[in-house]
Amino acid sequence: MTRNHKLIAQALAVLVAIVVVALAPGYLDLFTVMQLTLFASMAVLSLSLAFIWGFGGILSFGQSAFFGLGGYAYAVAVGNFGDSTPAIVLAILVPALFAGALGYFVFYGRISDVYLGVITLTVTLILFNVVNSTAGNEYTIGSVRLGGFNGIPAIQTFNMPFDPSDILYPEHAWWVTGGLLIVVYLGLRLLIGSTFGRIAIAVRENETRAALLGYDPRLVKLGVFVIGGAIAGLAGALYVNWGAFVGPTIFSLSLSAEIIIWITVGSLGTLVGPILGCVLIQYLVSQIGTQQTFNSNLVLGVILVGFVLLLPKGIVLSIQQAFEHLAYWWGQRKSTLPSSSLDVPAMEGEKG
Repeated sequence: MTRNHKLIAQALAVLVAIVVVALAPGYLDLFTVMQLTLFASMAVLSLSLAFIWGFGGILSFGQSAFFGLGGYAYAVAVGNFGDSTPAIVLAILVPALFAGALGYFVFYGRISDVYLGVITLTVTLILFNVVNSTAGNEYTIGSVRLGGFNGIPAIQTFNMPFDPSDILYPEHAWWVTGGLLIVVYLGLRLLIGSTFGRIAIAVRENETRAALLGYDPRLVKLGVFVIGGAIAGLAGALYVNWGAFVGPTIFSLSLSAEIIIWITVGSLGTLVGPILGCVLIQYLVSQIGTQQTFNSNLVLGVILVGFVLLLPKGIVLSIQQAFEHLAYWWGQRKSTLPSSSLDVPAMEGEKG
């Protein structure tokens, strides 16, 4: 597939996404719109890991840590300010700053990738246990009680910018969530095509060569890690807006594992793939949840093993590879046919 074909396919995908986001509330019932809002918020989360893992080469097992920090930052901020606008900003900044602090010690401490996964996993467990133990009345930030294992209920949802009296309806929340998903996708697409994106890919491929060219791999990886944390924080705010509740389970390790499955199924090294994988897996899990025949975790494990063994490149790259093989086969077939066989014989009345 040529570069022009890829650009056309990406443009068509964005156009279709815009149409779906704009028209969905007019054709779907409220339950389906709410379900799509959840899927879109999780798709933003999948993009955060898709960027740092697929294009930065950083496998984080604790992406739900930044997701949870964003959710709690939004809940605490909106409870104190009464306005979702600064709360969304803080939901992005708090995880970004935390990712910056954690990433600084990890990358400038020259910790290997294996230990990076262990550290991010451990940080997620620590955050879960810390938040889970804040059940007393003394654990308040401003006027908001953290609530411990009970979480923070009845969280104010999104309102019009700087107008707390104008709360968004679920249909409007879908437009915001779906629109932000498209914005994050386009922003990452532009970032990957920029100088910073190309440097990040160079560092992913070979840190030593990138350093010899004058780039600091530690700084580049830190930048990628912070951007991924900020996007995960935004996803946390979108998720909390959807459910109007946040609890310690938002830091669960099962969610961190699910994100990896979404990307593996969709295709690592792409942006559309993780979105597709996230929506498909989320829909499958929601359908499994309506009956008691299968365990969703067992099904997810089977899916992961199946894709690793049978379709290791994921859905998107496998389809792309199939089209490339088909185009190559068609080109070879045309080149081997004699030129005379490609001519259409003249009709009897046209001879002479």
